[in-house]
Amino acid sequence: MKMKKLLLFLSCVLCVSADALHSDIGITGCSDSDGEDMYGLDGEELGYADFNKQTYIYPLPPFIDPFTYQEGVYQQAVANLQVCKQNLQTLRKTMKDYPLEHVAPSAVMIYTRDEVEFGQENTLICHVTGFYPAPVNVSWTKNEQKVTGSSINVPYPNKDGTFTQISRLQFTPQLGDMYSCTVKHLALTQPLTKIYDVQASGQSHPGVGPAAFCGVGLTVGLLGVAAGTFFLIKGNECS
Repeated sequence: MKMKKLLLFLSCVLCVSADALHSDIGITGCSDSDGEDMYGLDGEELGYADFNKQTYIYPLPPFIDPFTYQEGVYQQAVANLQVCKQNLQTLRKTMKDYPLEHVAPSAVMIYTRDEVEFGQENTLICHVTGFYPAPVNVSWTKNEQKVTGSSINVPYPNKDGTFTQISRLQFTPQLGDMYSCTVKHLALTQPLTKIYDVQASGQSHPGVGPAAFCGVGLTVGLLGVAAGTFFLIKGNECS
């Protein structure tokens, strides 16, 4: 069965100087079953409406100075969503449900936020980009078993009109564990899966690398001293 789904995205980009030192973006998007209201600056999300939790979310990391929009920003997002859905219905009648172009993700990458240390909490990141329309669905497994508790940001537009989304999963690396993120999208005939092998990416022992390096350096140094002493003795014998 062929799926038809029309999304409407309205975005506004403002460069605050002629040299484009910064770019501010606002997005209002909707479909029959979903919606998005997001503001960003320089490629980072400042805040977005969570219509399931009925609140406005500020995803910036905790070390950033606290930032909030004016009171009533969520209520304004709800109003924007209603207008978007009305416009969507009008466009559907005008276009007679003309099917949208579907573009599959051009890249799916899985990596960790920090350098891997066994037993230390970390974050796995599944980065999906180059797809249209939004959104994608991302699911996670650990040792082939589904895991919950992951998060995903709202779709962020790329310069070519496609979108990017990032899913995150908190985990504690343990030797032998294997994780995967699976991406589903309208343009994919089958899901895309990327594997993260903790054993291949982690350090076998945190002290092995530096110790080996120092050992080799010490050996080379001693060989250099021995060679210098040998030629010094030989030089004295010849004289």
